[in-house]
Amino acid sequence: MPSIDDELSPLQLNRFQHLRHFLTIEGLSRKHLTDILDTADTFIEVGSRSIKKVPLLRGKTVANLFFEASTRTRTTFELAAKRLSADVLNINITTSATSKGESLSDMLRNLEAMAVDMFVVRHAQSGAPHFIAKSVTPRVSVINAGDGRHAHPTQAMLDMLTIRQHKHKFEGLKVAIVGDILHSRVARSQIQALNLLGAEEVRVIAPDTLLPPYVDQFGVKVFSSMKEGMRDVDVVIMLRLQKERMEGALLPSEQEFFRLYGLSQDKLALAKPDAIVMHPGPINRGVEIESAVADGPQSVILNQVTNGIAVRMAVMSMAMSGQIAELTADEEVA
Repeated sequence: MPSIDDELSPLQLNRFQHLRHFLTIEGLSRKHLTDILDTADTFIEVGSRSIKKVPLLRGKTVANLFFEASTRTRTTFELAAKRLSADVLNINITTSATSKGESLSDMLRNLEAMAVDMFVVRHAQSGAPHFIAKSVTPRVSVINAGDGRHAHPTQAMLDMLTIRQHKHKFEGLKVAIVGDILHSRVARSQIQALNLLGAEEVRVIAPDTLLPPYVDQFGVKVFSSMKEGMRDVDVVIMLRLQKERMEGALLPSEQEFFRLYGLSQDKLALAKPDAIVMHPGPINRGVEIESAVADGPQSVILNQVTNGIAVRMAVMSMAMSGQIAELTADEEVA
C-alpha cells in the first residue's frame, strides 16, 4: 500500500521541479533542501532591520488554518508572511463554520472565492494538508505546519539551518534525536532531512515503548541507553514528550523518563565538547531537559526560534514563485 509520502512527492513540485506546495521532506532532492536553506539565509538579516519587510508577497493573501493549537508555529508563520508583505488571515477553527457543520471542502471553496493564495495548515490527522493540496485550485499553495504523526517539514528545515550555521556542513556529523520518536512528526522530518543532506550518522535514543515499528528502516541507529547513544555526537536534538498523542501508559512516570532520558549536564558531557543542544519546543523543563542545559552555552534553542521565521519566509516565497512561474507559462501557451 502506498504511503502518504509516496503520493505527496510529485504533488508538491510543479512541472519545472520547483516547489508548488511544501508538504513533506520525502521526495525532495538535496538541492531542494539546500535551496531552502540558502534562501532562508538571505532573509535572516530582515529581522534586524528597522522596517522588517520585503515586498515579495505584496498583494498576496495567506490563510493560517490551524485545526490543532500551536502558538509558536502559528506566530512564526504569521510573522513570516507579514515580513514578506502578505495579508494574513488567522482562521479561528473553533468558532468557524466547520465547527457548525460546514465541510472542510466548503470552507476551502469559500476561502478560494475570497482570492486566498496560500493555506498554512496544521492538523491532528496525518495527511490532512495532502488532502487540501489535492483539492485546491492550481493558483493556491499549501504549506504543512504539522500533521498528525506524519511530518513537520518547516520545523525540520529550521533545525537544518541552525545546524548548518553552527557546524557549517552536514558531512561527518553524528546527530542524536532523543525522546518520543513514536509520536513525533518532527523526528520523522528531521531524520529524512539529515540523511538527505549527508549527515554521517543519525541516532535515535528512546525507550522501546516510544519507538515506532521498523524504526531501523528509517536510516538511523537505534539506542535504548543515553550513555551509549550520546557518546561523541555533534548535535543533540531533544524532543517534547507528546503526552496529548499518547495512548495508554507508555512511561512509568515523567520523573523516571528524566532520570533515564532527560538531558542533564552529566549526560551532555558524553557528547563532543562543542556539541550543540536543540529542542523544537515548547520545553518541558525537568522532563526532557534541565534548565542548566536549556539555558546553557551549548543550547541553540532560541536560534531555532529566530531561524523559524527565515525558513518559513523562504518556503512561502519559493512556493509562491513556483506557482507564479507555472501560471505564467500556462498563460503564454494559451
